[in-house]
Amino acid sequence: MHPKPVRLLSLAVVVSALGFFVDVYDLLLFAIIRKASLADLGLSPAQILTEGETLLSVQMIGMLLGGILFGIIGDKKGRLSVLFGSILLYSVANILNGLVSSIPQYLVLRLIAGIGLAGELGAGLTLVSEQLPKGKRSLAAGLIAGFGVLGAVAAFLISNVFDWRSCYYIGGALGLLLLLLRVSVHESGLFKQVRQRDVQRGNFLMFFNRRERFGRYLKCILIGLPVWYVIGVLIAFSDQFGQAFGIAGIEPGKAIMCLYIFVGLGDLAVGWLSERLRSRKKTLFIFYGITLVFMGLFFRQQGGSAEVFYLLCMGLGFGIGFNVVYLTLGVEQFGTNLRASAAISIPNMVRGALPLIMLLFKSTRNWFQDYVTGAWVTGLILFAIAIGAGLSIRESHGTDLVFVEQ
Repeated sequence: MHPKPVRLLSLAVVVSALGFFVDVYDLLLFAIIRKASLADLGLSPAQILTEGETLLSVQMIGMLLGGILFGIIGDKKGRLSVLFGSILLYSVANILNGLVSSIPQYLVLRLIAGIGLAGELGAGLTLVSEQLPKGKRSLAAGLIAGFGVLGAVAAFLISNVFDWRSCYYIGGALGLLLLLLRVSVHESGLFKQVRQRDVQRGNFLMFFNRRERFGRYLKCILIGLPVWYVIGVLIAFSDQFGQAFGIAGIEPGKAIMCLYIFVGLGDLAVGWLSERLRSRKKTLFIFYGITLVFMGLFFRQQGGSAEVFYLLCMGLGFGIGFNVVYLTLGVEQFGTNLRASAAISIPNMVRGALPLIMLLFKSTRNWFQDYVTGAWVTGLILFAIAIGAGLSIRESHGTDLVFVEQ
């Protein structure tokens, strides 16, 4: 391979990794500064819990809508269009988040930020996967995701130095700076080829007009549900679980940092193991097992210590490194004319399922009249669904991406 293509491919990986870093910073920032920002807006402790759940759900609904919107744009206009448009939208939205003075304003801006945050990861992975040899795709995905999740660590560290409004301004400024790097990245060659062909591109309804294709799409979503159960329930509300376990001083921001440091390590391990085993599915089930072990230990902490609590958050983070698998499957399972729609919308469908996960959690904890019991029952239900989907999904390691959906 000539030096110029190598340099361009390397730049695409670097820029995608940096983009996901900023994406995760902004995505997790609200969970980290939730209590401080809502308290500053004058809410009571009880309101902070309920309004915090609502704002997080609204952000995820925005990501679901953005996943569909930017997926369509990615297949119709190109992968780079999404990278530019999404980062501009969420950067401006997050700067405006720093100016809110009421809950209605906060709700609207978290929705807009969620829409913008939806496009970054899927478009970057699609672009890189269509440029790299098939044997390097999962390694590149692991590197992008592994580095990107350090954005959560940066968000926690910055939140300890700056007030919550400044944290939003910093996130928006980082995104705008990243736009300067995007200028040097080239469009996917596969997209340029399919643009010349007489095939439908970015028709989101095509996911639903054939049972087999809908099955592929749905399974890719379902295998990722446990990721956002861990992040959106166990970690985002870790202070509530700390109280339930009788452990004082648990900070959600610190729990998120501990989780995401090891999500990064898990992403790298999954990317490497997937190539060693030459199987996405075997790797997926190995890491399902790791997550379930640490989930079991998490719920057996009655009367434990904060140090052990954070160590278990790290273990959960390493386990949910399997998110690289459903991200890679979203790229590999679909043809070039629907690939961006799949790769961008699938992770956002998973994120957008968080309101349903929260609803299930509320139902189970009300049914059992116990916060902790409701949480582990919710987890078992979601893992049962994910495992069933994982068993039946098609193995896609080594798939040639030069094909289209009819």
